[in-house]
Amino acid sequence: MRLPAELQDAIQRETEKVDRRKLAQATAQLTEHYKAADFSTPAVATEVHRAAYLAVRMPATYAALRRVFDEIRLRVPHTEISSLLDLGAGPGTTLFAAAEAFPHLQHATLIEADSGWLSVGKRMAEQSDSPAVQQAQWLTQDLRSGLSCQAHDLVVISYTLGELPQASAEGVLNKAWKCASKFLVVIEAGTRRGFAAINAARSSLIANKAALVAPCPHHFTCPMAAAADWCHFSQRVERTSQHRQLKGGALGYEDEKFSYLIAAKDYSPSTGARIVRHPGKHSGHVKLALCTESGQLETRTITRSSKEAYKHARKAEWGDRWLE
Repeated sequence: MRLPAELQDAIQRETEKVDRRKLAQATAQLTEHYKAADFSTPAVATEVHRAAYLAVRMPATYAALRRVFDEIRLRVPHTEISSLLDLGAGPGTTLFAAAEAFPHLQHATLIEADSGWLSVGKRMAEQSDSPAVQQAQWLTQDLRSGLSCQAHDLVVISYTLGELPQASAEGVLNKAWKCASKFLVVIEAGTRRGFAAINAARSSLIANKAALVAPCPHHFTCPMAAAADWCHFSQRVERTSQHRQLKGGALGYEDEKFSYLIAAKDYSPSTGARIVRHPGKHSGHVKLALCTESGQLETRTITRSSKEAYKHARKAEWGDRWLE
């Protein structure tokens, strides 16, 4: 996946303001902070760290968001998203991704505690060709101190819930669900910690009669959590030359691992399993690791003799729905 040109240009304009050596140092510090998963202090607190985040993290989070929004379009193809509420907006990554995914988006509200991020996000939004992005409403509010919001078609909590204390996270999730008139999306890093936050949100939403759109094909206890495993997926994003230099990477792409959940107020679950690992594509057969509608994990072997199923299996990717 490649970022839209206007977003790449906006990121470039922001990062060019910072000395390259300081930018590289800040990138290394961000990487260490996220690896340590210590959220007692903010990972991004200075202008230099914000620039580093824009250069190396915003593309990956954008790609994960677009992948998840595409799931909404696939599962509920006739739905229209005209309003967005983003809780913990940062530089507005969700806003840019939603404007690309949902052409009928008209109104967006972004809530963020850090005034520095609001200033950066507003500057970047002003450069967009999308009226919904340009005219978005940015509000300064700390999610930990309570949340007040109006109903929106789509509410998103992206890479935020897992960084909150448990009591605050539960309060934000419950309020977000009340404010979502159509869909609530929660995304976290594809780590054990990130999945734990997603699984806790899943249990809470099921208790509140939410319908799960994706990735779960059922409403039973998560079998991966029961097996001490974690459910996550991957989205490849194209790296810019700046990204490669700052991360010290030779490859022209990066794979963002993420866990997610899409819940809906009004949705009739569709049939099918979910592919939860890279398909094993061998000569004459494909092995699929599936989370099934019965709430069980299953390994299924699709052989060449099953012509149509085999053809689909050869094209299948990690994270896809499996209908055969």
